[in-house]
Parts: sequence; structure tokens; C-alpha cells
Amino acid sequence: MRVVFDFGGVLFRWHPASFLARVWPHRVPDAQAGEAVAREFFQNYGGDWGAFDQGLIGMAETLDRIAARTGWPRHEVQQVADAVPGELALRTDTVALIEALRAAGRRLHYLSNMPEPYADHLERSFPLQRWFDGGVFSGRVKQSKPGAAIYELAARQFGARPEELLFLDDHPANVEAARALGWQALLFTDAAGARRELVARGLLSA
Repeated sequence: MRVVFDFGGVLFRWHPASFLARVWPHRVPDAQAGEAVAREFFQNYGGDWGAFDQGLIGMAETLDRIAARTGWPRHEVQQVADAVPGELALRTDTVALIEALRAAGRRLHYLSNMPEPYADHLERSFPLQRWFDGGVFSGRVKQSKPGAAIYELAARQFGARPEELLFLDDHPANVEAARALGWQALLFTDAAGARRELVARGLLSA
């Protein structure tokens, strides 16, 4: 059994509401208010940002579209985009889980909705090649979760049958899509909970 990790919200911090409260305090007084602003900015990863996630449009066009759609000043939209790499801070408890799985001899991969500029940043900043046996970024394959095509592409690239893959993701729709294609999948809430599930499945020792 191979274990496949999502990145945002699993290996790296990604909480748009509190992120926007930090970056845009003049527009977002707190994380609660940030929920609505995040929905408008990221469109639940559809629309403009979804096309950016899939590598169908570049950064400049994405920001132009968001500014035109929302009426927010273009330089403020740019401020959010520029701050994303800082938001993607490493979750050290998940790193410990990855290291435990590798020590147990498990093969690991990643499958992440990630625009190409941020994928480049993660590859430059973190030892992904040491942690994983390969992975797929949406921005490089022009597909994204929860679409079936990216799961099928990932399974082929990993050289594994769907039933040989256990996927950890923090979005229910992505977990459901993986299961519908024959993958095993867990909804990730935190590393401790994921560790318990992996022990229960015999992938880690207690």
C-alpha cells in the first residue's frame, strides 16, 4: 500500500480565512469575516483561481480577473498572491508522520492542487524528493481535484493500481472522488488522527 498526501492543509498550512485576516486586516477583521472573503477571492477553487490551479491561466491574468470581478484594487489582489508562499508553512507533525512511514518502508507520493509558481516555490524550499517517490501538481498537468482525470493520471504516474493507493486529503469532495475511482482515502483533520488510522490499517506500528 502506498500513501498519497495532499499538500495544502495537510503537509503545509493553508487556512484561507485566517490567512486573509493577516494579509488584509483592513478588509478582514477576523477569521470569521475571512470565510466570506475567501469564498469570493478563491471561489471554492473554481472560477479564476481554479483555472490558475490547473495551469490554464498565469498569475497576471488570474489577478486581473479577480480584480475585475470583485472590484478590489489590483495591487491588493497582488498582495494576497505574493503572501501565499509565506502561508504555506510546514506542518512539522505531518513531517514526523511522513518520516515514520518512510522508516516503515512505505512508498509515498503527493497529489496537490497547486498553481505552478507555488509548486516551484515548494520544490525549491523543501526536500520533497527526499520525502516522496514522486507526485503530481495540478498546475503542471492541467487537471485538478476532484476531477477524475487527475486521479487516473496520478495512478498511472505512480505505477500503482487504484486499490494500492491510500489518499490523505482535507477536503471531503477530494476524498469522495478518490474513493469513487477505487482508491482508499482518509479525510485528514490532523496528523495525530491520520497516524491512528494508519496504525489501524497496519501501515505503521503503534
